[in-house]
Amino acid sequence: MTPVIDHGGGVWSIEVPIPDNPLGHTLVHLLDTDRGPVLIDTGWDDPASWDTLVAGLGSLGVGVGDVHGVVITHHHPDHHGLSGQVREASGAWVAMHAADSAVVRRIREAEPEVWLDYLTDKLTRAGAPDEHTRPLREARASGRMRTLPGLRAALPDREIVPGELLDLAGRRLRAIWTPGHTPGHVCLHLEEDHPANRPGNGRLFSGDHLLPEITPHIGLYEDPDDATVADPLGDYLDSLERIGRLAPAEVLPAHQYAFPDAASRVRELLAHHEERLAGLLALLAEPLTPWQVAERMEWNRPWDRIPYGSRNIAVSEAEAHLRRLVKLGRAEVRTAGAPTSYVAV
Repeated sequence: MTPVIDHGGGVWSIEVPIPDNPLGHTLVHLLDTDRGPVLIDTGWDDPASWDTLVAGLGSLGVGVGDVHGVVITHHHPDHHGLSGQVREASGAWVAMHAADSAVVRRIREAEPEVWLDYLTDKLTRAGAPDEHTRPLREARASGRMRTLPGLRAALPDREIVPGELLDLAGRRLRAIWTPGHTPGHVCLHLEEDHPANRPGNGRLFSGDHLLPEITPHIGLYEDPDDATVADPLGDYLDSLERIGRLAPAEVLPAHQYAFPDAASRVRELLAHHEERLAGLLALLAEPLTPWQVAERMEWNRPWDRIPYGSRNIAVSEAEAHLRRLVKLGRAEVRTAGAPTSYVAV
């Protein structure tokens, strides 16, 4: 049977599987409104995931065709993957923050060779060895890569505006912009008395921003045509502090399980990143490239056991931390020649 959890007060979660992923599943939340059910996230675009979502809704007496709207916390495929299919089946609107809508649009419109050139150049400047970038160059030369990940992702038809209430009849659901994990990540604050009378300020659908045991990936989502130097880790830490001050009675995340005391979890995450930044600063006694930093960082497995694609993500996260150190004036970037390196100051 599809695991479905009743959180009370017209809120449920459905465990929608993520194929071949250690996270296991995405918690797709169903919020009852006076105009019909609204989904918060939808799960991965996969037949088994779709069947699980449909079965979970059915166990609550809801058909996919009954869905009134879809609110997306962020554009990642384990959250936004099935949005288009839900919309096709129901006519539901799909809402997302403009910054993540821009990422979806950019991926859909990108030519594979342009994307491969960008990724190859980015990894080369980060200090990736030739054997790592060679598959990208070979794919570019062969022309065999004709599609890109995320090409089928649905373009939203509504914009989530930070600070404003979403148009949900009978509900007060306010969008809180929490960039970092993605540029347009949002948390959603359900302004209500907690159904179990827990002390605090309503409930928070936190997406991937605040999870009970996992530290979300903070990497780079840059537009190749935009020269702005982003600071995603700084954005994330600022967003965390805002959520801590909100003090919701309960957090309903997109992975793992619901939990109270957001402020304590925020403090843990802030301390974790400060500790990680201090460790990186110690490494930068000598100039290192983002690739060399990533090799030396602590991950959930040794570097030589990290798969190819996950290494790209790790390098992106290393660079996000390095940029934060530069922004704080604790390190400097050396861009003369290639690859780029960083050193403590």
